[in-house]
Amino acid sequence: MHYLTIFGNPVSHSVSPYMHNLAMRGLKQNGVYSRYKLENGKELREKFFNLGIDGANITIPHKEEAYAICDEIRGVAREIKTVNTIVKKGDKLIGYNTDASGFYESIKDFEVKSAVILGAGGTAKALAYYLRKKGIEITVINRSEKRLNYFVERDFKTFSWQTFEDLESFKFDLVINTTSAGLEDDSLPAPLNIMEKLLKNGKYAVDVIYNIDTPFLQLAKKFNLISKDGKEMLLYQGVIAFNHFFNDIFELNEITNEMKKAFD
Repeated sequence: MHYLTIFGNPVSHSVSPYMHNLAMRGLKQNGVYSRYKLENGKELREKFFNLGIDGANITIPHKEEAYAICDEIRGVAREIKTVNTIVKKGDKLIGYNTDASGFYESIKDFEVKSAVILGAGGTAKALAYYLRKKGIEITVINRSEKRLNYFVERDFKTFSWQTFEDLESFKFDLVINTTSAGLEDDSLPAPLNIMEKLLKNGKYAVDVIYNIDTPFLQLAKKFNLISKDGKEMLLYQGVIAFNHFFNDIFELNEITNEMKKAFD
């Protein structure tokens, strides 16, 4: 029996239980996937073992804490230092990041040479690293400069809200919201004047939040950008995570076919 869960705060909105439970049923695996609201990320490792969990997804705001509590890190998570998938192997926790590859899969139908990422958390780090490896020029914008140090050290172009306001001209193909703005309120990921500057010069807009027509997406549509929420990213990262939970024994299209049913 596989016991799987998703740790996060908030987490009640998560579609991951539907996706993974459908995949387990369709692929004839004995297991159950639940949600767990975790307020204090420092309790993550303790909770993982006390609850008898075999594998877990990690969402906002605990992805960086998840990296810190793993015994071994594999794949791109080693570089970006954020983890969204943990698998227990014996008495060790193995960390992966499937966000980046899942997001890239979701935008493969876009023609993107440059992108601006709003936010500087774990998801932003994953996307910035992975998209740059795919040849996309990346700029990161965040409220405060302090949170941008990670990106500055890795030679990404960065702006705080204040320094970006001073720019007169710029253009990006893709605008990505990686913040939680709009998840539980009607806020934007940056002040309105910044958002308008960004969106009036863009082609595409993607919000990693899913199943919500966020204020960010609503504004993007007013500027006639081709827009999508985070459903496809969620699907593809979930497919890869599921295979990690089950020792990579499946073809990815097998899992995808089952998980897609969660969005019907």
